Amino acid sequence: MNSGEVKVGEKIKQIRESMGFSLQELAERTGFSTAFISQIENHLISPPLGALIKVAHSLNVEIGKFFEQSGKAPFTIVRKHERTPTSRVASKEGIRYGYSYESLAPDKINRNMEPFLVTLEPESRKGVPYNHEGEEFIFVLEGRVEVQLVDYRDILEPGDSIYYDSSVPHRVSTADENIARIIAVIYAS
Repeated sequence: MNSGEVKVGEKIKQIRESMGFSLQELAERTGFSTAFISQIENHLISPPLGALIKVAHSLNVEIGKFFEQSGKAPFTIVRKHERTPTSRVASKEGIRYGYSYESLAPDKINRNMEPFLVTLEPESRKGVPYNHEGEEFIFVLEGRVEVQLVDYRDILEPGDSIYYDSSVPHRVSTADENIARIIAVIYAS
């Protein structure tokens, strides 16, 4: 069932254009620069989930639309071989944000939570804190993860978890030069 990688940037561009928004208008609605939005749309960066949630809210769509999710079923089961990863890209300048995602509930209709398997690469350490409406729960599966909530920083190890209000500026990244994997459940109110 896995049909290859989902190109989130292309979906964002399609939705933005279908709604008649220019890059500048979307940038103003999100608070991001037009360059940042353009980089997302052109697959030059793979941004953190917080940035994608801000874009989704600004376009008034569920984040699942970016991941080509249908949202037609009352429940969803996703077998490990059925997960669809997002496109993982690096810019021509070699700048990477170091995030890739696999949705864990693509077909659930009317969902209030967005569960993802997230792979954090060392490049994620370059990211800046983001905030958006809602709450987040993170469970570390593999590797060491640094969590920053405003000025508070901590290191989470496999088996550790954190739950926080995502309106607080936050950043989740690897704590060292190794890949980390987390389950991230986002409630986007």
